[in-house]
Amino acid sequence: MISIRETDLPGIGKKFQVDSRSGDKLVIIVHDDGKREMHHFDDSDPEDSISMVTLDDSEARRVGAILGGMVYMPKALESVDVAFDEMVIEWFKVEPEAKGVGKTIGDLHIRKRTGAAIIAVIMKGDQAKVINPGPEQCINKGATLVVLGERGQVKACKRLINDGSM
Repeated sequence: MISIRETDLPGIGKKFQVDSRSGDKLVIIVHDDGKREMHHFDDSDPEDSISMVTLDDSEARRVGAILGGMVYMPKALESVDVAFDEMVIEWFKVEPEAKGVGKTIGDLHIRKRTGAAIIAVIMKGDQAKVINPGPEQCINKGATLVVLGERGQVKACKRLINDGSM
């Protein structure tokens, strides 16, 4: 299991130590000025850093988006969560038997009924993307929806689309 330990570094920022399932150790230091340092440690000597990368705030956010799946979602993954405090972004595939298939976002009153927002639709087949779809956007079987909201709102949105309930 992945282990993440967080330590305050007074006058510097915060240190996050990640012990991955594969046995790798990664230490990330987030400086108060926005700079990030990432240190990768050797398996045979957990005190010996074998590589280090320094990123400014903008670079770190871009790398975070890549790692979090916001730039590219691997085809093998059908559901991914990215947490932002109380907010989450979740990708989920619309199954052929979902009750919302053939209806529009507006027909389902998704935002009004659940509080969640569909922020992107990735079409099955050609992988065409609709960013910030309007209420006229049809929910198609096999499409991947990217939904933003609090965890309960996103779950309610999925239930509304999948089985017509909340």
